[in-house]
Amino acid sequence: MSDQFFQRPGISPPPRDRDGARRRALNHFAAAEQRDTLVRQEITRERAANDAKTAKLRALRMAKEEEERIAAENAPPAPVKARAKKIRKINAT
Repeated sequence: MSDQFFQRPGISPPPRDRDGARRRALNHFAAAEQRDTLVRQEITRERAANDAKTAKLRALRMAKEEEERIAAENAPPAPVKARAKKIRKINAT
């Protein structure tokens, strides 16, 4: 009888089948590693874009705050409002 039709329980398959299984497993893990690498690169690109956007917005906000500070320094002081006089009522009994 040939080995392919009759195998005793507990006996490992012939070496060529193990080599094929190992090769398929390595191919699977290599593909998974490649996907992981692509995902990491995409995350890195997104973080860089977000950091650049944040830096740009921060610079714009700082410039605006500086302009407002300079405008407030050069603006005439706001007039002080006079307090309204309270009229005291005298109760006549």
